[in-house]
Amino acid sequence: RLGLERADTAEKALSVIVDLLEKYGQGGNCMESKMAFTYHNSFLIADRKEAWVLETSGKYWAAEKVEGGIRNISNQLSITTKIDREHPELKEYAKSNGWWDGEKEFDFAATYSYVNTARMTTSGGRYCEGYKLLNKHKGSITSEIMMEILRDKESGINMEGGFMTTGSMVSVLPQQPNLPCVHFFTGTPDPAR
Repeated sequence: RLGLERADTAEKALSVIVDLLEKYGQGGNCMESKMAFTYHNSFLIADRKEAWVLETSGKYWAAEKVEGGIRNISNQLSITTKIDREHPELKEYAKSNGWWDGEKEFDFAATYSYVNTARMTTSGGRYCEGYKLLNKHKGSITSEIMMEILRDKESGINMEGGFMTTGSMVSVLPQQPNLPCVHFFTGTPDPAR
C-alpha cells in the first residue's frame, strides 16, 4: 500500500518497499489466532509499462523484472538465478551462513527457501497449478479469466479450511495512457463468492 501511495512506477514502488523492509524489517503473525505463524512475503508489482516480482526473507530480498509471458507467485520463493535487483548483502549473508559456497551460480529460492519461518505444505502445488492455469490461457488472459483462476478451489489457488484465501485483486493496466486502469477486488473473503 505504501508503494502505491509513494511511487508512480513499478520500479519506484519496488524501491519504496525494499527501503521500508531494510529500515523496519518484517514480521507479525499472519493469523488472528494465538498460534504463532509467520512467513516472508512476495509481491507482484506492475504499472502500465513494466512488472517486477519481489521476494523477501527477513530483511534480505531479490527482485526479478518480468520481461514477458506469464509470472505468478505463491507462498514460496520462486526467483531462482534471474535476479535483476537484490539486497546489497544478499549473497554475502548466504555465504557467511554456509548456505552458498560463492562458486556455483547463486539461486535465491534454493538458498533462502529453508530460512522461511513457515512453509505452506501445498505452496509448491499452488504455485505449479497457478502457472498451469495461467499458461493454459497465455496470450488471451482477460479479467474474467483471471477471476476464474483466482476462484479455482481444486488447484488450491482459492484456499478453504484451516488457511483461507482472504481476498483477491485483478487489475487491468492498459499500456495506452489515455485508457483508464481498472481494479477489481473481492467483496468477501472467498473469491468464489
